[in-house]
Amino acid sequence: MKINNNDELFLNEVKMDGAKEVKMRMLIGPDDGSENIFMRHFIIAPGGNTPFHAHNYEHVVKVENNKGIIVDEGGNEHVIRTGQSIFVKPDEKHQFRNPFNENFEFTCIIPNPDKR
Repeated sequence: MKINNNDELFLNEVKMDGAKEVKMRMLIGPDDGSENIFMRHFIIAPGGNTPFHAHNYEHVVKVENNKGIIVDEGGNEHVIRTGQSIFVKPDEKHQFRNPFNENFEFTCIIPNPDKR
């Protein structure tokens, strides 16, 4: 068993094309001995966004703090907030945005992309 103190984990800037003002910390991953699933915490600053992207694996998202926008593959925007959860199917285009005045924070759990 491995127990992490999340606030002590390194917060990295997301460097994907199209990402703006997004940071991520790996809560549980390969350094913890997890070979199959990763749990990540994202913080999107006001005015920031992830790229409009898709990948070949599903993921689940739980909004942790405040609110943001998720854009579905049809370009429709949905306000999501603390206490809500989202399922994104494999190959489904999506984007997270933060047009609001406070950091938008969510946890995202994915399968190990290297095992797909």
